[in-house]
Amino acid sequence: MDPSGGERRGADGGGPAGPAVTVRPAGRADLLDVLRIERESFAEPWPYAAFESLLDAPAFLVAVDDGADGRSLLGYVVGDVTPNHGRDIGHIKDLAVRPDARGAGIGRRLLREALAELSLSGAVVAKLEVREGNDAARSLYRDEGFEPTRQVPRYYGDGEDALLLVTEL
Repeated sequence: MDPSGGERRGADGGGPAGPAVTVRPAGRADLLDVLRIERESFAEPWPYAAFESLLDAPAFLVAVDDGADGRSLLGYVVGDVTPNHGRDIGHIKDLAVRPDARGAGIGRRLLREALAELSLSGAVVAKLEVREGNDAARSLYRDEGFEPTRQVPRYYGDGEDALLLVTEL
């Protein structure tokens, strides 16, 4: 997971999102907006092809502002499921919110809806990696039931450690 307000990776720790936000599965038409938010949020952004390859993931969701144009993408989450001998594991791989939309609970809502989708897809636990120094994201994940299981030294390209967090679904 990463710093800079979204978490990979990140999330904001704001309150509940307003009623003008819809969370829905991501589509190919969303990918350029997802990539723009990714680049605004992370020092080491994922490439377009990474998102494209995950379009069928069970928890690749976007938050959309239903306001004026009804199409303004506010954030996204990417999560998938790995089979594991009857105890399938969900993985929140990436989560970010547009910088001007942070603090409104959109990251929390995306996380909750992604966890629900992972559970519906058969995952019994979910994991994610978070930068050790990302206190806001760590607080959000703690509030949502994630617990640290181990430290991953030098996980990020800049040498920062990650914490592996896990929660039961």
